[in-house]
Amino acid sequence: MLTHMRTSIDIPDPLFRRAKKLARERGMTLKDLLLEGLRSSVEPENRRGAHRMKDRSFGEGGLVEGLSWSDSERINELVYGERE
Repeated sequence: MLTHMRTSIDIPDPLFRRAKKLARERGMTLKDLLLEGLRSSVEPENRRGAHRMKDRSFGEGGLVEGLSWSDSERINELVYGERE
């Protein structure tokens, strides 16, 4: 029974060089790096677990008065101003 598939793919040169460099920096083979990336792309979301952000809040009382967590547009305005 075949347990591995051998295949060929075309990778743009700049991406290939960056991948080789990253594999070298991580002390792994290019093959292992590519397999790691492929697994993370095809693995179901629920198996990876939810992303949780660290609580970086400070002070007390939550949001400023008059602001609701559901008011994403206003929050973006306050955070990013006109940089969007």
